[in-house]
Amino acid sequence: MKRRQRGLESRWRVTRSESNQAQLRAYIRTYLVAVWAARRVHFFTLIASADNRPAALFRVARSLLQPGEVADPLQGRAEEFGQYLQDEIAWIQEGLCSDLQWSEDEGASGLANVIWTEFDPVSEDEVDRIMQRLSSTTCLLGPCPSWLVYASREVTCGWLQAVVNASLREGLFPATLKEAVVRPLLKKPALDPAVLNNFCPVSSLRFLAKVVESVVAQQFPLFLEAADYLDLYQSGFRPRYSTETALVVLIDDLSRARDRGFSSVLVLLDLSAAFDTIDHGILLRCLRGLGVGGTVLRWFSSYLLGCSQSVLAGRQRSTARSLTCGVPQGSVLSPLLFNIYMKPLGEIIHGFGVRYHQYADDTQLYISTPGHISDALSVMSHCLDAVWIWMDRNMLRLNPAKTEWLCIPTSQTSSEIPSLVMVEEVLSPVDRAQNLGVLLDPRLKLEEQVGAVAKGALPRSS
Repeated sequence: MKRRQRGLESRWRVTRSESNQAQLRAYIRTYLVAVWAARRVHFFTLIASADNRPAALFRVARSLLQPGEVADPLQGRAEEFGQYLQDEIAWIQEGLCSDLQWSEDEGASGLANVIWTEFDPVSEDEVDRIMQRLSSTTCLLGPCPSWLVYASREVTCGWLQAVVNASLREGLFPATLKEAVVRPLLKKPALDPAVLNNFCPVSSLRFLAKVVESVVAQQFPLFLEAADYLDLYQSGFRPRYSTETALVVLIDDLSRARDRGFSSVLVLLDLSAAFDTIDHGILLRCLRGLGVGGTVLRWFSSYLLGCSQSVLAGRQRSTARSLTCGVPQGSVLSPLLFNIYMKPLGEIIHGFGVRYHQYADDTQLYISTPGHISDALSVMSHCLDAVWIWMDRNMLRLNPAKTEWLCIPTSQTSSEIPSLVMVEEVLSPVDRAQNLGVLLDPRLKLEEQVGAVAKGALPRSS
């Protein structure tokens, strides 16, 4: 059609006749209608192919609502950001109390009999199903685009199956797959891009690494469920445990408490670089205590140790730096390993009679009381002190400056609300707080959340 349009345009430029001009204009209108129809069919097909895959559907929606490439705000600062990440982890570790660190004796009492020592080999069909679920995002380190590996999976599936089964059989994660490329993303659009602390590092891994991890991530939950290890109040990266279910439970509990005439305190904890400071030794001891051994434990040890990362900002890539702790954000296995690492914290919180809900590194604590709100604040304060100690012992840093809390009062509650003390830090209540992407206020009406969504959608729909 474009060739036909160019031919009509050339004829009109030569003759300059009104009939040729009218014919050209009519054909341009026909061409534009055909282009819009093709676009509709294209995006309809993309949306239909993302059925029952929320992540893929969000990517399609983002491509429609945010078209075009945006300049990288850290262009030319890749080396600086790579050094910043390394210095931040060192600073966090230096601030932890060395005399409170995790001891070998602490985990010895919880050691279980070794009950998972070997992985199950995977078939070619299983590898094919895993490839269909994975994002087609291409890592800079990959030998070819991920979409090409996926498109030629009739040929590549057998090869990938052989690599995956060799890794699982030998208990070794290939050394060539241990380097990640970090892309810094602004935590919020309104934040100053000149401040490095305003960026969140998201790791990108080779497609083959994601396939190997996905196979392990497919078998690992089956073992955890059989061992009854997963926490009922630990959401995220588990079937039927989403942000929606976590928020529904939280808001329902707080609403029911208020209906009974109880006042409630909700605390939203903030951890500094939680995924990046996980101690490998502690995590491996947790896995041993859980009953992981043999080839499986050797594989996890190989997966965690000897990793490195480089930073990509714009078209510049920094030198690779070795990692001595942490799990990469953006990998398939990291959220599951983080959940295992954080599991003992729930038992400590529960011991104070405080309710909680965890979603990856987002932890919400809440308690309701029929008495004065100061009673609930006193219990919560002691609970937070215990949480702080546990975090220190496990090489995690709680950030009081970014920890927020809400008071959900009854109509009879006095307007005078005391402050909450967390490890000698005095925290005042906030009027609103964002929890798992939703704005909460003391009335639990969600009016501000609805307004924020409507405000954000209006410019894009106009």
